[in-house]
Amino acid sequence: MQRSPLARAVALGLAGAGLLLPTVSHADFIDDSKASLQLRNFYFNRDFRDVAPTAQSKREEWAQGFILKAESGFTEGTVGFGVDVYAGLGVKLSSSDDRAGSNLLPSSFGDEGPSSYSEATGAVKAKLSKTELRIGGLMPKLPIVASGDSRLLPQYFNGGQLSSLEIEGLSLNGGQLREVNFRDSTNMEDIRASNYKTSKGSDRYNFAGGDYAITGNTKVGAWYGELEDIYDQKLLNLIHNQPIGDWTLAANLAWFDSSDNGNQLGGKIDNQLTSVNLSAATGAHKFTLGYQDSDGDNPFPFLQETDPYIVNYIQILDFTRADEQSWQARYDINFADYGVPGLTAFARYVTGDNFSTAKHQNAQEWERDIDISYVIQEGTFKNLGFRWRNAMVRSDAAGDLDENRLIVSYTIPLL
Repeated sequence: MQRSPLARAVALGLAGAGLLLPTVSHADFIDDSKASLQLRNFYFNRDFRDVAPTAQSKREEWAQGFILKAESGFTEGTVGFGVDVYAGLGVKLSSSDDRAGSNLLPSSFGDEGPSSYSEATGAVKAKLSKTELRIGGLMPKLPIVASGDSRLLPQYFNGGQLSSLEIEGLSLNGGQLREVNFRDSTNMEDIRASNYKTSKGSDRYNFAGGDYAITGNTKVGAWYGELEDIYDQKLLNLIHNQPIGDWTLAANLAWFDSSDNGNQLGGKIDNQLTSVNLSAATGAHKFTLGYQDSDGDNPFPFLQETDPYIVNYIQILDFTRADEQSWQARYDINFADYGVPGLTAFARYVTGDNFSTAKHQNAQEWERDIDISYVIQEGTFKNLGFRWRNAMVRSDAAGDLDENRLIVSYTIPLL
């Protein structure tokens, strides 16, 4: 296969890194490598509907992102070694001081901020049998911690992670995260807890757990996470899929128990959250019902800007306030069955109540989302993707707001 100059440069870079690793042979290190460059154009518009005349009434920014990811294979031998690399570049296309704060660009600088920002990290990895160790820049995607990627550039952590698949059907993971790069920042910072804005950060997040496939259709998991001196959290989850004729029924259940930890830098924390996600799919259609109960004296804690493993964490709201109960109805459709492959869409509505604010004893809130995506399937612009995300929020706590996100993305395979 003829490779582009950029692809050759990436391959040479990985090969150069591989020369630093102790190994007998580098054949698998290069042959099993993969790399891609994603171009992400992002327009963000959030309109605050009921703010004071002197408050910010709109957040509106436009930016272009470049996301390079490269993963080597492993060197040959009993213990194989490799490297992973990530680099991101964000370019400001439009912003102003009175409309900044979308989290696309650093620190809400607006028009006075830098015209671009960049970040880079890497991880070394080792593999013995079916067990892998990674140390360095990590983007974990686990039920107990999942790095976020809902803006221009992804979030990543520095730390170490050990993963094992030695026993058939059993997946084990554990590790420690030491610092975080937030999605609109170039700096590494202490890790903080969402829903606890006054808390100081921590330089230790320890996690461990795994899941076991009981059958081909059923999987159970148990997890533990500790943000040192802020909170610890236990998670039990169950996933089941059941084909019935032309239908597939699915259940994704999760239960969290969270409490304060150590020096209680976030204050007192007491929360038990139940998440229920039930769906039925047939052909091009999928119907989902969700229920979430955030029980306890305090809100549900999770790592800031990560994606928590709960059903009603959606585009804007997460419905995790103390004692809040929320319901979701969602409908997905894939238009491939109707002659338009690559076109998908969903609509969802979530309503929550039973929580309190300074002004309301029985507060309520709701969010309605519409999400439409299209990926070109063939021709010169194959894999060019377009996505429109629209949200409307009416909340006794967060206020009233409308939001639109327009995202154009294109991924170029390099290796």
